[in-house]
Amino acid sequence: MRTHERVLARIEADLAAGRWAVGERLPGERAMAEELGVSRPSVREALRVLEAMGIVRTAVGSGPDSGATVVDHPAAGLGSAVRLHLASGALPVHDVVELRALLETWAVSSAARRTPAPSFDDAEALLDQMDAPGTSVEEFLELDTAFHVALAAASGNVLVEAVMLGLRGAIGAYVAEGTARLADWPATAARLRSEHREVLRAVREGAAAEAGAAVAAHIDGFYREAGLERPDDAGDAAGAVRPDGPGPADGVSARP
Repeated sequence: MRTHERVLARIEADLAAGRWAVGERLPGERAMAEELGVSRPSVREALRVLEAMGIVRTAVGSGPDSGATVVDHPAAGLGSAVRLHLASGALPVHDVVELRALLETWAVSSAARRTPAPSFDDAEALLDQMDAPGTSVEEFLELDTAFHVALAAASGNVLVEAVMLGLRGAIGAYVAEGTARLADWPATAARLRSEHREVLRAVREGAAAEAGAAVAAHIDGFYREAGLERPDDAGDAAGAVRPDGPGPADGVSARP
């Protein structure tokens, strides 16, 4: 184990033991280096890794906000990792779409079943902004992604919300690529607006199965219309995703 990995392991153990809570500062580099018997550069490297993972926020200086502070940003590291693997070609777009479908069908179904029902005012406000005249393609896509993250948050599962936030950049990348391929963006935008309203209506009415099926069809429909499917995807219908989990159903086809 490399030295900075020893520092990471110790910080992880201390976090798990409750030594530091969200919002509290970790000991300074010098104090931590002396306590662990390592060099300050090793501590600094470990803190950089933790910052990239969304565990701490670092600030230079000597004031009350200097040093490393424990934060609650689990999507940060996930988002960076997914974007980099997608850019390198190691992570197929199809896999991102499939994971998104699994998460969102579960999320909207769960949101529809929650008692008491969560507020969907923010989600509806995003749809209203999408309907505004003069909304550019870029603005529409930003609002679209924010709407889907809001639905994930409505499920009440903070990990699902964090994963969706982490996937946000990867989702935005493939949606932007697909949008550029469309022959008639206004027609597609109108369809997407209508589908968003149908998903939100079903969730608000507590129709879990309908909401799950609607969001799966919505995700899959754009994926195929934009020509992002792989050549062998067309025959994958037997392994599609259903709202309550993987299996034969209409939705995003499962990878063979």
